[in-house]
Amino acid sequence: MIVSPAQFLEYWQGNRRLTRRVTLAFPEDQLFTFSIGGMRPFGVLAWEIHQVSELTLTGLLTGEWPMPEWRNGVSQDRAELLGAWDELTARIETEMPKVDPAFFPQMHQLPWGEMSGWAAAIYNIDNEIHHRAQGYVYLRALGIEPPAFPAYMGP
Repeated sequence: MIVSPAQFLEYWQGNRRLTRRVTLAFPEDQLFTFSIGGMRPFGVLAWEIHQVSELTLTGLLTGEWPMPEWRNGVSQDRAELLGAWDELTARIETEMPKVDPAFFPQMHQLPWGEMSGWAAAIYNIDNEIHHRAQGYVYLRALGIEPPAFPAYMGP
């Protein structure tokens, strides 16, 4: 094993902290409206990140991977998004250590294909990084300096 579940948790939480800062950097009236080239607004992308993360945590704990309803987000209220974000961040912190390490190399059927628990967990972070990068582009297009990318994604 190259990365322990505890190290992965630390990395996941570091990514979540950075994405939360990106969400806060948007003017409230632009979070769910501004987009470029037909891409979805960052608020909608942040809801997708949240929902895929929730699916991943549930899947790692239970082995159940239902198709999320993430395309249109949940609401267009930043406070509701951040409240759900913070609640899931706390759940990840307390529940991720309960995942059986033997679960990670096992194969699982996700809505987007079969993959190991590790691949599903990494896909979740890749999805977050991809959409956060869109947020960085949007912020720059709005003339806003995005949050600094930390050299270390830990606490």
